[in-house]
Amino acid sequence: MTAFSKVIERDKLKPKRDPYWTKLMAGCYMGFRKMSTSSDGSYSARFSDKDTGKRHQITLGAYSERPDNERFELARKDALNWFEHLGRGGTAEVLTVQNICERYVVHKKNEKNESGANDAHLRFKRYVYKTKLSKLDVTKLKPSHFVDWRKLLEETVTESGPNKGELRKDSTLNRDMTCLRSALNLAFKEGLITSDFAWQGKLVPIKNAEHAREAYLDLAQRRKLYISCPPDLADFVKCCCLIPLRCGAIAKLIVGNYDSNFGTLSVFKDKTKRHRKISLPPEAADLFNLKIKDKLPGASIFTRLDGMTWNKDAWKDPIRAAVLKAELPSNVTMGTIRHSVITDLVHGGLDTLTVAQLAGTSIMMIEKHYGHLTQKHSKEALSRLVV
Repeated sequence: MTAFSKVIERDKLKPKRDPYWTKLMAGCYMGFRKMSTSSDGSYSARFSDKDTGKRHQITLGAYSERPDNERFELARKDALNWFEHLGRGGTAEVLTVQNICERYVVHKKNEKNESGANDAHLRFKRYVYKTKLSKLDVTKLKPSHFVDWRKLLEETVTESGPNKGELRKDSTLNRDMTCLRSALNLAFKEGLITSDFAWQGKLVPIKNAEHAREAYLDLAQRRKLYISCPPDLADFVKCCCLIPLRCGAIAKLIVGNYDSNFGTLSVFKDKTKRHRKISLPPEAADLFNLKIKDKLPGASIFTRLDGMTWNKDAWKDPIRAAVLKAELPSNVTMGTIRHSVITDLVHGGLDTLTVAQLAGTSIMMIEKHYGHLTQKHSKEALSRLVV
């Protein structure tokens, strides 16, 4: 064992490849290695597991950004934190925030959630992997690291789309933070990180970020919208106006999902992943009967002129042109259609459970966004109880 807690002691050490070691406590050692007389040297930590007999070692770093007389104590503190991490059952593997994020993406894929995995990967790639946070050892995470990352996120502008060049919306920031928080929480649950203190108080969602949707189209406006669309898009938009499914779910429908004998639609590929059947009203059934004519069971029901299926990149520009042509509010999007349909269903008195099942969402989400409408019906129902 060699003493090197003081600058004068480290200066006297001869350069060599292997570290000099000093014992901090039973089974726990701190090392210092100096490859040349002019180098600052670097610190490491070593742990000997008395139960398994295995020896684990990590590099702590040189701490060159701090004065000579502070480096030993900083390294000692990090070494003790690592020993504590191992003592709590944490892994001896050195993992960075990026490693944790990559593991989370694999986890989503293993759950057969490809869309969730792809969304997480893109968010991490754009807003985590390019930052200093991604390179940090997860055992050294501090609240300040997430404060800095969140500030950087808030100052980031939108890279593409109609809001290009503008600061990103609070609701979008929440989704980015939720994604990272989920990755960290999974690592904590699996014992890769032994404390969630660093991020739990700093990755808190921004309150009231999900503002009430202002755009709403009544029946006449929705009809005006799909009439203003090119023929291939018009049928797709009309379907969105007739049933409250997500546009992406409608785009993924194939002929085999529709039973023309009973006029029922089976929905598999939706955000909720729950299989459900919807009995279509006559107008919707007529549209589906028309669209599936002479098509094989595996063929898409709604396609573009080139035979490809619809997606948000394909409908974005033509729907914007249709909105302009129909002289509708500029903030109308494909999502506005579903919101308007759900609004009409709730306003018409349909119970929230049925609306949630039709829309493929939860009762909680319906009550969150449309609760003011159900409260109105509740008041009217109560007023009829007068005796």
